[in-house]
Amino acid sequence: MIAYTWSVGLKALYDKAVSENRNGNLALETYFSEAQIKSLATIGLRPINVYDYAEDFVKYGEPDWETFLLVAAARRDYFLHEQRGTLSVAEIDSSDLPAKTDKLEGIEWLPRILRKAQCFLEGGLCHDIMYGCGGDRNFLKSHGIHPADLLRVVWASRGDSGKVLNYLREFGTVKTS
Repeated sequence: MIAYTWSVGLKALYDKAVSENRNGNLALETYFSEAQIKSLATIGLRPINVYDYAEDFVKYGEPDWETFLLVAAARRDYFLHEQRGTLSVAEIDSSDLPAKTDKLEGIEWLPRILRKAQCFLEGGLCHDIMYGCGGDRNFLKSHGIHPADLLRVVWASRGDSGKVLNYLREFGTVKTS
């Protein structure tokens, strides 16, 4: 995608995915042409990233386009600045994620979402895992954090979960124990 208009191109692909999903087409491999897939790759995204957000929007009414755009922008920035435009080849398997019930400083789901956020930034989530799924949205809503903000905090923390906790305490609803 052309740098100046990448968001316009992404919106067209997102709208196409929403339309396909609303029309009952759940076959991701039919959604995008090879050129469109290559275009997504220039911003560090794969078709499944667009599909997941479109599918959840159709099913649940969220996340909306604006949320997807902000999440995609965080991934794009990480891809361009940290990965220097090189796609990740390693994917995390769903069995490698912390359990949904795992806790960090008493906060359930936090270890899982932190790992998912880092893997999303790196482009390493397998097709079975969505950053921003219903469970993630419940966690983020309950702690008053936007999914794109968490991505950027995870990026800035450089693996230091204490920095993420400090952010959640300062800007979210997590209280110091």
